[in-house]
Amino acid sequence: MSRTPYPITGIALCNAIGSNASAVQKSLFEGQSGLGPSPIPLPFETVVGAVECELPALPKKLEAWTTRATQIAALLLSQLGSELDGLRERWRPDRIAVLLGTSTGGADTTEKAYRTFLSSGSFPDDYNLFRQHTFGSILHVVRTLSGATGPAWMVSTACTSSAKPLASAQRLISSGMIDAAIVGGIDTLCSMTLHGFRSLDALSKTACKPFNAERSGLNIGEGGAFLLLEKSGEPIAMLEGVGESSDAYHISAPHPEGLGARLAMERAIKEVGCPPESIDYVNAHGTGTRLNDISESAAIESILGRDVPVVSTKSYTGHMLGAAGGTEAAMAVMSIMEGWIPASLRAGPVDKKIAIRVNETRLDGRVDRILSNSFAFGGNNISVVIGAPR
Repeated sequence: MSRTPYPITGIALCNAIGSNASAVQKSLFEGQSGLGPSPIPLPFETVVGAVECELPALPKKLEAWTTRATQIAALLLSQLGSELDGLRERWRPDRIAVLLGTSTGGADTTEKAYRTFLSSGSFPDDYNLFRQHTFGSILHVVRTLSGATGPAWMVSTACTSSAKPLASAQRLISSGMIDAAIVGGIDTLCSMTLHGFRSLDALSKTACKPFNAERSGLNIGEGGAFLLLEKSGEPIAMLEGVGESSDAYHISAPHPEGLGARLAMERAIKEVGCPPESIDYVNAHGTGTRLNDISESAAIESILGRDVPVVSTKSYTGHMLGAAGGTEAAMAVMSIMEGWIPASLRAGPVDKKIAIRVNETRLDGRVDRILSNSFAFGGNNISVVIGAPR
């Protein structure tokens, strides 16, 4: 059954290739990667997608909630400006939801505080576990700064964390519970995730090469993205469909034939009610690990064939984990607004086991419909269809 598409009326981004949407757009257009040395000292080689811009201080009433994640949240809200003002004029505060995702929350702040504890025997005076470590701290800051008082929750489903809020917002609007939502997510670099992915032998020592025959793993990135989703309004793009699945094949490895990925894509396309050939481009999960790229490409081929352009924007930002899905949905909006498909960096030579069309150069021209994939540990999968206003 097809659902009513809902307007996306604003986007904000911050990641390794730009501190705002315009900068991110420029980097994608020009094929400029943001991957580089880790700002966190590590006992092994890897590169990361670090946010390098100066982050804003929180207002005095929110100082106690200061973390890198909440500062990124404040930056994203400031970018939305007039779009957020318009949303607040159209809808009551209690009808605006805040639905976000993360996998790290304030883990980087807790790591710094614990290092202080190890060296001095006490935590820093300004450290508070509840206000700085928990996922709810990000929600508190976003709700306070935005004025939204509707339903609010944080999703933490690893690499699908910031894509799943799009599904939540879609259902809440459809049910009549809300009129609009701030959706997306934030993750920051921390030792826990870097060491964790290293223990899985999943980190590349060099800039990642999704779909490349010589790929050796992923890079971790940080940052965030917010999208404004409304019941009605002047759209820059439309949320047309969302498909979800949970194959539970393995705690950290994808189903070898991409079963869960295929189900999520099929369900998203079915919800739109469009033929598969109407998809102009796939923003792949595309991590650069050997297993992911093989299984995802098999799933894409089974649904969309071999001709649709496929891109991994993780080749620009690194894998932003809990912020990846929202970021890549916002990048899909950019492609629709600007009329081009970015190149997938360092993709060649494409693995001969991968039969899909990996897009190695920017393609200019109208883009009407994009399928954006996010797949997570435990077989948690989500595919989102973003379309042009019609």
